[in-house]
Amino acid sequence: MEQNMSLMQAWRVVQKHFLGIVLLGIIAGAAVWATATFVMTPKYSANTQILVSRKSDNSTNNGAQYSDQQADIQMITTYKDIITNPVILNGVSRELAHPAKIVEQPAVKAKYRTNADGTRILVQAAKPAVTRSSSAQTYNVSPTQLKKAISISNQQNSQVFAVTVKATDPAEAARIANVTAQVFKRQIKSILSVNNVTIVSKAVANPTKISPRTTLLTVAGIVLGLMLGLVIAFVRELTDRTVKDEAALNEMLGLTNLGHVTRISGQQKITKVIADVLQPRSDSNSGRSGEPKHLSSRV
Repeated sequence: MEQNMSLMQAWRVVQKHFLGIVLLGIIAGAAVWATATFVMTPKYSANTQILVSRKSDNSTNNGAQYSDQQADIQMITTYKDIITNPVILNGVSRELAHPAKIVEQPAVKAKYRTNADGTRILVQAAKPAVTRSSSAQTYNVSPTQLKKAISISNQQNSQVFAVTVKATDPAEAARIANVTAQVFKRQIKSILSVNNVTIVSKAVANPTKISPRTTLLTVAGIVLGLMLGLVIAFVRELTDRTVKDEAALNEMLGLTNLGHVTRISGQQKITKVIADVLQPRSDSNSGRSGEPKHLSSRV
């Protein structure tokens, strides 16, 4: 019985402070939404996938192929360490700040013809490569910042691993990921003598931010606001010792209600009540005093 009464009392507290609780939840949700939208810096993500495999001379030997595949999978941990090493990140930082020129036509070597007497005759002169400046956006990112922004991941038993980059701009994230893959592809040949490196997919700018999650944070703010409103409502009720109604007197002191005293407020109401009380007496006195005068006039 006491538990039911406690639940009923709690429900009455919620009903009493319902508007304040809801208002506090709305205010908290709006504050969190404004913070996530206008204060917190958004983050964007882009990733590129790389496949590194070593060609086996025993192409017909299934056992050797499987062994090489397992070795390539185990080497992914090594590739992760190499990509986040300064030997790669320094090159990425330079490439981002100073994009390499685009080769439109590769260089052509000179061609010679050897005569019967051993003399060489120039058939085609050498031609230098035709290049143009890159139109890629430049970014000043230090190797330390790159190490914090880059993460490597791969699926179990897969030779493909992904280079994921987080940045405050979607185009910057995609650019860093692609340059990292290109620099790794060039330098891994001299580091581990690996020639079979394939960029499976290039990174593209994704305008959808990964953080902050505004909707999730707003919902969490509303829930926290409602919970705070409930806590404040119950604390106020539990710490309030004033008597609100006659039921509290009956419950706490065991007293019985015998009646109600109406409260009169305002000087005009008091004057009116006094006038109503005195009016009958004035009427009765005037009637009595008038009767002798009437009789005396007749006499």
